[in-house]
Amino acid sequence: MNIYLDNSATSWPKPPGVVKAISEYLNEYGASPGRSGYNFALRAAREVFETRELLASFFNVPSSEKVIFSSNATHAINIALKGILNKGDHVIISNIEHNSVYRPLRYLENEGIIELTTFDFEKFNIEQFKINIKSNTKMVVTAHGSNVTGNILPIRQIGEICKTKGIIYLVDAAQTAGLIPIDMLKDNIDILAFTGHKKLYGPPGIGGLCINGNIAIKPLIQGGTGSKSEMDTQPDFYPDRLEAGTLNTVGIVGLKAGVQFILEKGIDHHRNKLFQLTEYFIKQLTEIDGVKIYNFDICNDRLPIVSMNIKNFIPSDLACILDKEYGIMVRAGLHCSPLAHKTAGTFPQGTVRFSLGSFNTEEEIKYTVDALKKIVFSEK
Repeated sequence: MNIYLDNSATSWPKPPGVVKAISEYLNEYGASPGRSGYNFALRAAREVFETRELLASFFNVPSSEKVIFSSNATHAINIALKGILNKGDHVIISNIEHNSVYRPLRYLENEGIIELTTFDFEKFNIEQFKINIKSNTKMVVTAHGSNVTGNILPIRQIGEICKTKGIIYLVDAAQTAGLIPIDMLKDNIDILAFTGHKKLYGPPGIGGLCINGNIAIKPLIQGGTGSKSEMDTQPDFYPDRLEAGTLNTVGIVGLKAGVQFILEKGIDHHRNKLFQLTEYFIKQLTEIDGVKIYNFDICNDRLPIVSMNIKNFIPSDLACILDKEYGIMVRAGLHCSPLAHKTAGTFPQGTVRFSLGSFNTEEEIKYTVDALKKIVFSEK
Protein backbone atom coordinates (compact mmCIF):
# COMPACT_ATOMS: atom_id res chain seq x y z
CA MET A 1 0.00 0.00 0.00
CA ASN A 2 1.34 3.43 -0.98
CA ILE A 3 -0.02 6.47 0.81
CA TYR A 4 1.02 9.96 -0.25
CA LEU A 5 0.87 12.50 2.58
CA ASP A 6 3.19 15.22 1.28
CA ASN A 7 0.62 17.42 -0.44
CA SER A 8 2.03 20.63 1.05
CA ALA A 9 5.14 20.05 -1.03
CA THR A 10 3.26 19.03 -4.17
CA SER A 11 -0.26 17.67 -4.47
CA TRP A 12 -0.63 14.18 -5.88
CA PRO A 13 -2.33 12.56 -7.65
CA LYS A 14 -3.45 15.21 -10.08
CA PRO A 15 -7.11 15.36 -11.15
CA PRO A 16 -7.86 13.52 -14.40
CA GLY A 17 -8.82 16.81 -16.04
CA VAL A 18 -5.34 18.20 -15.38
CA VAL A 19 -3.66 15.20 -16.98
CA LYS A 20 -6.05 15.43 -19.93
CA ALA A 21 -5.45 19.15 -20.47
CA ILE A 22 -1.68 18.71 -20.43
CA SER A 23 -1.87 15.75 -22.80
CA GLU A 24 -4.11 17.64 -25.23
CA TYR A 25 -1.72 20.59 -25.33
CA LEU A 26 1.32 18.40 -25.93
CA ASN A 27 -0.38 16.20 -28.52
CA GLU A 28 -2.78 18.52 -30.31
CA TYR A 29 -1.62 22.15 -30.40
CA GLY A 30 1.69 22.60 -28.56
CA ALA A 31 2.70 25.98 -29.97
CA SER A 32 3.88 29.18 -28.29
CA PRO A 33 1.11 31.60 -27.32
CA GLY A 34 1.22 35.17 -28.61
CA ARG A 35 4.02 34.52 -31.06
CA SER A 36 2.19 33.78 -34.32
CA GLY A 37 -1.23 33.97 -35.99
CA TYR A 38 -1.71 30.35 -37.06
CA ASN A 39 -4.33 28.11 -35.50
CA PHE A 40 -2.20 26.25 -32.94
CA ALA A 41 -0.62 29.45 -31.60
CA LEU A 42 -4.00 31.17 -31.39
CA ARG A 43 -5.46 28.24 -29.46
CA ALA A 44 -2.52 28.32 -27.03
CA ALA A 45 -2.93 32.09 -26.60
CA ARG A 46 -6.64 31.62 -25.93
CA GLU A 47 -5.87 29.06 -23.19
CA VAL A 48 -3.45 31.49 -21.54
CA PHE A 49 -5.99 34.33 -21.72
CA GLU A 50 -8.78 32.15 -20.31
CA THR A 51 -6.55 31.03 -17.45
CA ARG A 52 -5.76 34.65 -16.57
CA GLU A 53 -9.46 35.44 -16.59
CA LEU A 54 -10.25 32.40 -14.45
CA LEU A 55 -7.60 33.28 -11.86
CA ALA A 56 -8.68 36.92 -11.80
CA SER A 57 -12.21 35.77 -10.97
CA PHE A 58 -10.97 33.15 -8.48
CA PHE A 59 -8.91 35.66 -6.45
CA ASN A 60 -11.01 38.75 -7.30
CA VAL A 61 -8.17 40.52 -9.09
CA PRO A 62 -9.57 43.76 -10.60
CA SER A 63 -7.84 43.19 -13.95
CA SER A 64 -6.78 39.90 -15.54
CA GLU A 65 -3.88 41.75 -17.19
CA LYS A 66 -2.39 41.93 -13.71
CA VAL A 67 -2.30 38.17 -13.32
CA ILE A 68 1.37 37.47 -14.03
CA PHE A 69 2.63 33.95 -14.69
CA SER A 70 5.87 32.76 -13.10
CA SER A 71 7.67 29.49 -12.43
CA ASN A 72 6.37 29.18 -8.86
CA ALA A 73 5.55 31.23 -5.76
CA THR A 74 9.23 31.78 -4.94
CA HIS A 75 9.84 33.24 -8.39
CA ALA A 76 6.76 35.44 -8.03
CA ILE A 77 7.82 36.70 -4.60
CA ASN A 78 11.29 37.58 -5.88
CA ILE A 79 9.75 39.50 -8.78
CA ALA A 80 7.71 41.57 -6.35
CA LEU A 81 10.36 42.17 -3.69
CA LYS A 82 13.20 43.04 -6.03
CA GLY A 83 10.95 45.01 -8.34
CA ILE A 84 9.53 47.27 -5.63
CA LEU A 85 11.97 47.67 -2.73
CA ASN A 86 14.65 50.35 -2.81
CA LYS A 87 17.48 51.45 -0.57
CA GLY A 88 16.23 52.67 2.79
CA ASP A 89 12.91 50.81 2.71
CA HIS A 90 11.66 48.96 5.78
CA VAL A 91 9.87 45.59 5.55
CA ILE A 92 7.88 43.67 8.18
CA ILE A 93 7.40 39.89 8.14
CA SER A 94 6.01 37.30 10.54
CA ASN A 95 8.09 34.80 12.52
CA ILE A 96 6.72 31.79 10.61
CA GLU A 97 7.78 32.75 7.08
CA HIS A 98 9.00 30.29 4.48
CA ASN A 99 12.48 30.77 2.99
CA SER A 100 10.80 31.93 -0.23
CA VAL A 101 10.12 35.16 1.66
CA TYR A 102 12.88 35.14 4.24
CA ARG A 103 15.91 34.47 2.03
CA PRO A 104 15.36 37.19 -0.61
CA LEU A 105 14.64 39.71 2.15
CA ARG A 106 17.70 38.66 4.12
CA TYR A 107 19.70 39.05 0.90
CA LEU A 108 18.39 42.58 0.45
CA GLU A 109 19.09 43.30 4.12
CA ASN A 110 22.66 41.96 3.89
CA GLU A 111 23.22 44.09 0.79
CA GLY A 112 22.31 47.15 2.84
CA ILE A 113 19.20 47.87 0.80
CA ILE A 114 16.40 47.32 3.34
CA GLU A 115 15.68 47.13 7.05
CA LEU A 116 13.85 43.99 8.19
CA THR A 117 11.60 43.53 11.23
CA THR A 118 9.93 40.31 12.39
CA PHE A 119 6.69 40.31 14.40
CA ASP A 120 5.47 37.53 16.70
CA PHE A 121 2.56 35.73 15.07
CA GLU A 122 1.57 33.98 18.31
CA LYS A 123 1.03 37.29 20.09
CA PHE A 124 -0.62 39.11 17.20
CA ASN A 125 -2.95 41.94 17.99
CA ILE A 126 -3.54 45.13 16.06
CA GLU A 127 -1.90 47.52 18.49
CA GLN A 128 1.12 45.28 19.00
CA PHE A 129 1.53 44.95 15.24
CA LYS A 130 1.37 48.71 14.70
CA ILE A 131 4.38 49.19 16.97
CA ASN A 132 6.56 47.65 14.23
CA ILE A 133 5.59 50.26 11.64
CA LYS A 134 8.12 53.01 10.91
CA SER A 135 8.06 56.10 8.75
CA ASN A 136 9.99 54.20 6.05
CA THR A 137 7.93 50.99 6.16
CA LYS A 138 7.31 50.18 2.50
CA MET A 139 5.93 46.67 2.67
CA VAL A 140 4.51 43.96 4.90
CA VAL A 141 4.98 40.38 3.71
CA THR A 142 3.30 37.40 5.33
CA ALA A 143 2.36 33.85 4.52
CA HIS A 144 -1.36 33.22 4.47
CA GLY A 145 -0.81 29.86 6.15
CA SER A 146 2.15 28.11 7.75
CA ASN A 147 3.57 25.11 5.90
CA VAL A 148 4.86 23.77 9.24
CA THR A 149 2.00 24.08 11.72
CA GLY A 150 -0.97 24.70 9.44
CA ASN A 151 -1.97 27.91 11.20
CA ILE A 152 -3.69 30.60 9.17
CA LEU A 153 -2.69 34.24 9.59
CA PRO A 154 -5.29 37.03 9.93
CA ILE A 155 -4.49 38.56 6.54
CA ARG A 156 -7.61 40.69 6.35
CA GLN A 157 -6.74 42.45 9.62
CA ILE A 158 -3.11 42.90 8.61
CA GLY A 159 -4.18 44.16 5.20
CA GLU A 160 -6.56 46.69 6.76
CA ILE A 161 -3.72 48.14 8.84
CA CYS A 162 -1.49 48.36 5.78
CA LYS A 163 -4.24 50.02 3.79
CA THR A 164 -4.75 52.77 6.37
CA LYS A 165 -0.98 53.37 6.57
CA GLY A 166 -0.31 53.33 2.82
CA ILE A 167 1.91 50.24 3.08
CA ILE A 168 2.05 47.58 0.36
CA TYR A 169 0.82 44.19 1.59
CA LEU A 170 2.19 41.08 -0.12
CA VAL A 171 0.64 37.71 0.76
CA ASP A 172 2.37 34.40 0.12
CA ALA A 173 -0.55 32.08 -0.64
CA ALA A 174 1.50 29.03 -1.62
CA GLN A 175 -0.24 26.86 0.99
CA THR A 176 -3.73 28.35 0.83
CA ALA A 177 -4.57 29.20 -2.78
CA GLY A 178 -7.26 26.74 -3.80
CA LEU A 179 -8.16 25.75 -0.23
CA ILE A 180 -8.92 28.96 1.67
CA PRO A 181 -11.10 31.57 -0.12
CA ILE A 182 -9.03 34.61 -1.10
CA ASP A 183 -10.54 37.91 -2.19
CA MET A 184 -7.86 40.47 -2.96
CA LEU A 185 -10.25 43.40 -2.49
CA LYS A 186 -12.00 42.26 0.70
CA ASP A 187 -8.77 40.92 2.19
CA ASN A 188 -6.92 44.18 1.48
CA ILE A 189 -4.17 42.40 -0.48
CA ASP A 190 -2.01 44.50 -2.79
CA ILE A 191 0.08 41.65 -4.18
CA LEU A 192 -0.69 37.93 -4.06
CA ALA A 193 1.89 35.23 -4.83
CA PHE A 194 0.64 31.71 -5.54
CA THR A 195 1.90 28.41 -6.86
CA GLY A 196 -0.03 26.01 -9.06
CA HIS A 197 1.19 22.63 -7.89
CA LYS A 198 -0.23 22.49 -4.35
CA LYS A 199 -3.89 23.15 -3.52
CA LEU A 200 -4.61 24.38 -7.04
CA TYR A 201 -3.78 20.83 -8.24
CA GLY A 202 -1.82 21.94 -11.29
CA PRO A 203 1.62 20.67 -12.36
CA PRO A 204 4.94 21.86 -10.91
CA GLY A 205 6.66 24.76 -12.63
CA ILE A 206 3.78 27.22 -12.77
CA GLY A 207 2.79 29.98 -10.36
CA GLY A 208 1.98 33.62 -10.45
CA LEU A 209 1.66 37.09 -9.08
CA CYS A 210 -1.61 39.00 -8.83
CA ILE A 211 -1.47 42.79 -8.54
CA ASN A 212 -4.23 44.95 -7.10
CA GLY A 213 -4.10 48.59 -8.06
CA ASN A 214 -1.46 50.73 -9.75
CA ILE A 215 1.69 49.24 -8.27
CA ALA A 216 4.75 49.62 -10.46
CA ILE A 217 7.05 46.59 -10.35
CA LYS A 218 10.37 46.78 -12.16
CA PRO A 219 11.04 43.75 -14.38
CA LEU A 220 13.30 41.12 -12.85
CA ILE A 221 14.34 40.00 -16.33
CA GLN A 222 13.97 41.41 -19.83
CA GLY A 223 13.48 39.66 -23.14
CA GLY A 224 11.01 38.58 -25.78
CA THR A 225 7.30 39.04 -25.16
CA GLY A 226 5.75 38.76 -28.61
CA SER A 227 4.62 42.39 -28.24
CA LYS A 228 6.32 45.67 -29.20
CA SER A 229 9.17 43.68 -30.76
CA GLU A 230 10.45 46.81 -32.49
CA MET A 231 11.39 48.28 -29.10
CA ASP A 232 14.78 47.70 -27.47
CA THR A 233 13.28 48.04 -23.99
CA GLN A 234 10.78 45.92 -22.09
CA PRO A 235 7.10 46.87 -22.66
CA ASP A 236 5.80 48.93 -19.75
CA PHE A 237 2.30 47.39 -19.61
CA TYR A 238 1.15 44.31 -17.72
CA PRO A 239 1.46 41.36 -18.08
CA ASP A 240 4.26 41.74 -20.65
CA ARG A 241 6.20 44.04 -18.32
CA LEU A 242 6.99 41.05 -16.06
CA GLU A 243 6.72 38.10 -18.47
CA ALA A 244 9.87 37.83 -20.57
CA GLY A 245 10.44 34.67 -22.58
CA THR A 246 8.16 31.86 -23.65
CA LEU A 247 5.47 31.08 -21.10
CA ASN A 248 5.08 27.63 -19.57
CA THR A 249 1.94 26.96 -21.56
CA VAL A 250 1.75 23.30 -20.60
CA GLY A 251 1.79 24.39 -16.95
CA ILE A 252 -0.81 27.07 -17.57
CA VAL A 253 -3.32 24.72 -19.20
CA GLY A 254 -2.76 22.26 -16.36
CA LEU A 255 -3.32 25.03 -13.83
CA LYS A 256 -6.53 26.05 -15.55
CA ALA A 257 -7.83 22.49 -15.26
CA GLY A 258 -6.77 22.37 -11.61
CA VAL A 259 -8.79 25.48 -10.78
CA GLN A 260 -11.76 24.05 -12.67
CA PHE A 261 -11.45 20.87 -10.58
CA ILE A 262 -11.79 22.96 -7.41
CA LEU A 263 -14.73 24.92 -8.79
CA GLU A 264 -16.68 21.80 -9.82
CA LYS A 265 -17.66 21.08 -6.21
CA GLY A 266 -16.58 24.38 -4.73
CA ILE A 267 -13.69 25.43 -2.56
CA ASP A 268 -15.74 24.90 0.60
CA HIS A 269 -16.28 21.24 -0.29
CA HIS A 270 -12.54 20.58 -0.49
CA ARG A 271 -11.82 22.66 2.59
CA ASN A 272 -14.47 21.01 4.77
CA LYS A 273 -13.45 17.50 3.73
CA LEU A 274 -9.80 18.13 4.52
CA PHE A 275 -10.59 19.95 7.77
CA GLN A 276 -12.63 16.99 9.01
CA LEU A 277 -10.00 14.47 7.93
CA THR A 278 -7.25 16.49 9.63
CA GLU A 279 -9.25 16.81 12.84
CA TYR A 280 -9.82 13.05 12.84
CA PHE A 281 -6.10 12.43 12.28
CA ILE A 282 -5.09 14.76 15.12
CA LYS A 283 -7.59 13.14 17.50
CA GLN A 284 -6.17 9.70 16.73
CA LEU A 285 -2.58 10.88 17.14
CA THR A 286 -3.24 12.35 20.57
CA GLU A 287 -4.07 8.83 21.78
CA ILE A 288 -0.61 7.51 20.88
CA ASP A 289 1.89 7.58 23.71
CA GLY A 290 4.92 9.81 23.07
CA VAL A 291 3.44 11.80 20.17
CA LYS A 292 3.80 15.59 20.25
CA ILE A 293 1.87 17.70 17.75
CA TYR A 294 3.06 21.23 16.95
CA ASN A 295 0.40 23.86 16.40
CA PHE A 296 0.01 27.42 17.67
CA ASP A 297 -3.35 27.11 19.40
CA ILE A 298 -4.74 30.56 18.60
CA CYS A 299 -7.62 29.71 16.30
CA ASN A 300 -9.79 26.78 15.25
CA ASP A 301 -9.22 27.20 11.54
CA ARG A 302 -6.18 25.44 10.12
CA LEU A 303 -4.64 23.88 7.03
CA PRO A 304 -4.58 20.10 6.47
CA ILE A 305 -1.06 19.91 7.91
CA VAL A 306 0.07 17.95 10.96
CA SER A 307 3.64 18.37 12.18
CA MET A 308 4.61 15.93 14.89
CA ASN A 309 7.44 14.08 16.57
CA ILE A 310 7.59 10.84 18.53
CA LYS A 311 9.71 10.65 21.65
CA ASN A 312 13.13 9.06 21.06
CA PHE A 313 12.79 9.23 17.26
CA ILE A 314 14.79 11.50 14.94
CA PRO A 315 12.30 12.94 12.39
CA SER A 316 14.23 11.71 9.37
CA ASP A 317 14.48 8.21 10.83
CA LEU A 318 10.74 8.07 11.49
CA ALA A 319 9.97 9.27 7.95
CA CYS A 320 12.28 6.59 6.56
CA ILE A 321 10.55 3.84 8.57
CA LEU A 322 7.13 5.03 7.41
CA ASP A 323 8.29 4.94 3.80
CA LYS A 324 10.31 1.72 3.74
CA GLU A 325 8.13 -0.42 6.01
CA TYR A 326 4.63 0.99 5.47
CA GLY A 327 4.65 2.83 2.13
CA ILE A 328 3.67 6.12 3.76
CA MET A 329 5.27 9.15 2.15
CA VAL A 330 5.82 12.20 4.38
CA ARG A 331 8.36 14.99 4.71
CA ALA A 332 10.79 15.34 7.62
CA GLY A 333 13.13 18.17 8.60
CA LEU A 334 12.78 21.95 8.52
CA HIS A 335 10.49 22.20 5.46
CA CYS A 336 12.39 25.27 4.17
CA SER A 337 10.95 27.21 7.12
CA PRO A 338 13.59 27.59 9.85
CA LEU A 339 11.81 30.66 11.25
CA ALA A 340 8.65 28.65 11.86
CA HIS A 341 10.58 25.83 13.48
CA LYS A 342 12.44 28.24 15.75
CA THR A 343 9.09 29.69 16.76
CA ALA A 344 7.64 26.22 17.36
CA GLY A 345 10.72 25.09 19.30
CA THR A 346 11.63 22.34 16.83
CA PHE A 347 14.83 23.83 15.44
CA PRO A 348 17.22 22.37 14.32
CA GLN A 349 15.86 18.82 14.20
CA GLY A 350 12.51 19.75 12.64
CA THR A 351 9.43 17.57 12.58
CA VAL A 352 7.67 14.88 10.58
CA ARG A 353 4.99 16.58 8.51
CA PHE A 354 1.84 14.90 7.24
CA SER A 355 -0.02 17.04 4.71
CA LEU A 356 -3.33 15.95 3.24
CA GLY A 357 -4.89 16.51 -0.16
CA SER A 358 -8.32 16.06 -1.70
CA PHE A 359 -7.59 12.49 -2.78
CA ASN A 360 -6.65 11.21 0.68
CA THR A 361 -9.19 9.00 2.46
CA GLU A 362 -10.14 8.10 6.01
CA GLU A 363 -8.95 4.56 5.30
CA GLU A 364 -5.46 5.92 4.53
CA ILE A 365 -5.42 7.94 7.73
CA LYS A 366 -6.48 4.91 9.77
CA TYR A 367 -3.68 2.89 8.17
CA THR A 368 -1.19 5.66 8.99
CA VAL A 369 -2.31 5.82 12.62
CA ASP A 370 -2.00 2.04 12.93
CA ALA A 371 1.51 2.20 11.45
CA LEU A 372 2.57 4.84 13.97
CA LYS A 373 1.15 2.75 16.82
CA LYS A 374 3.15 -0.25 15.64
CA ILE A 375 6.33 1.84 15.43
CA VAL A 376 5.87 3.16 18.97
CA PHE A 377 4.99 -0.30 20.33
CA SER A 378 8.07 -1.86 18.70
CA GLU A 379 10.31 0.52 20.63
CA LYS A 380 8.93 -0.47 24.01
